[in-house]
Amino acid sequence: MAEKTKIDPGVLRIAIVLIVGGMAVIFDTTIVSVALHTLATDLHASVDTIQWVSTAYLLALGVTIPVVGWAQQRFGGKRLWLAALVIFLVGSVLCSLAWDAPSLIAFRAVQGIGGGLMLPLMSTLVMQAAGGKSLGSLMSVVSLPTALGPILGPVLGGVILNTLDWRWLFWVNVPFCVVGFILALRMLPADEPGPRPRLDVVGLVLLSPAMVGILYGLSNVSKDGGFSRSDVLLPALAGVALLTAFAIYAARRGPKALVDLRLFSHRPVASASALLFLTGASLYGAMLLLPLYFQEVRGADALGAGLLLAPQGIGTLFSRALAGRLTDRFGARWVSFVGFAIVGLATVPFAFATATTNEWLLMAALVVRGFGLGAVMIPLMTVAFVGLDRPDVPHASILTRIAQQVGGSFGVALLAVILQGAAVGAHGLDGIADAFDQAFWWAIGFTALAVVLSLLLPGRPAPAIALEPTQPSGEASEQVQRR
Repeated sequence: MAEKTKIDPGVLRIAIVLIVGGMAVIFDTTIVSVALHTLATDLHASVDTIQWVSTAYLLALGVTIPVVGWAQQRFGGKRLWLAALVIFLVGSVLCSLAWDAPSLIAFRAVQGIGGGLMLPLMSTLVMQAAGGKSLGSLMSVVSLPTALGPILGPVLGGVILNTLDWRWLFWVNVPFCVVGFILALRMLPADEPGPRPRLDVVGLVLLSPAMVGILYGLSNVSKDGGFSRSDVLLPALAGVALLTAFAIYAARRGPKALVDLRLFSHRPVASASALLFLTGASLYGAMLLLPLYFQEVRGADALGAGLLLAPQGIGTLFSRALAGRLTDRFGARWVSFVGFAIVGLATVPFAFATATTNEWLLMAALVVRGFGLGAVMIPLMTVAFVGLDRPDVPHASILTRIAQQVGGSFGVALLAVILQGAAVGAHGLDGIADAFDQAFWWAIGFTALAVVLSLLLPGRPAPAIALEPTQPSGEASEQVQRR
């Protein structure tokens, strides 16, 4: 069994090179999330205005992610990765030089374009290099930035805000981008672009605005009025309509579509996408609730809340390698099932928490919760690629990334409305704590649904036949859809 889980040194080298650059995106997201209040004060902007620092980044991701598959085929994976690093680097430097809120918002959109290229491309390049071997163990390495971000990002952001100017929040990205670019230039294998495909303009006009509409609508849910607001309903409904039109169009166009939706007929892709949607809702939704709980109920500042959340990231680090080995040996189904169950059970203490609940108990629960999250993410990020042809990998990467992004936005929006509604009329810290309890129960509900859906994942792993460019995807699908 050791031979099956051993990662090829060449593939590991590629993964490490990509991790260095990927750390910039993960750290940037978690660092900026704790800085909005400071940015509003220093840039003399309202909370509604400064919220666009996050919204603009999110919308730029939504526009960019759908074109990554076409861009990789058109320009080559290495060139696209280098270009994405440069775009993110330029965006970071510009953000540090911003003179007011509108300029910072615009420069965050530039960052979002770079991040939107990097996030799906990172998984694609690693999976194509792996050739279907030791995917679980490999993904435990590739997911390192995701594990470290929640640990170090809020803490680093809090330290910078307490000791330095806010502009240093964006200079943190520069070393990762520069070193990542140099390593990628030297160590990533050169891949020549294939036949120059034509950009699916109709698909782009339908899918990218659909993502923007849905994400923008969900980003406004936390304001007064919730889901009944016009700036929620109109863009979200327009986005759903465009997404439906794209689905009909893509089904007819087949592999020539901007994103090949036929992959949803491949059971691992469909089940992993559904679960990544719920994981996004559970993970990002809870990441909204947890720091707010520590700040509003326990009285912690931004740095204190970041330190209090560190145990969850530590728990994630503990489970990554084990989850990778177990996924390679037993398949994704039971690893995901147990992982989601652990996440749900470890969230229960927060659903009963009051203003005086023992902090050490909550810290222990966060370690266990993080352990479950690490056990969940590895199989879900792995199983979607099992049994796919090499050309299908970028499409699967885009589909799973979209599912997680929309799921995260939906979870944050829904839990924000639930928390806001429960907090109306709340008196004192006990009343606010009760409002958080209700929201945490909803987060547990997301997780419970994911536990059930985990049973739809493929069982024992297929032989290492995936990602071979010569094998028809239909044959691969039949071989991997076992048990």
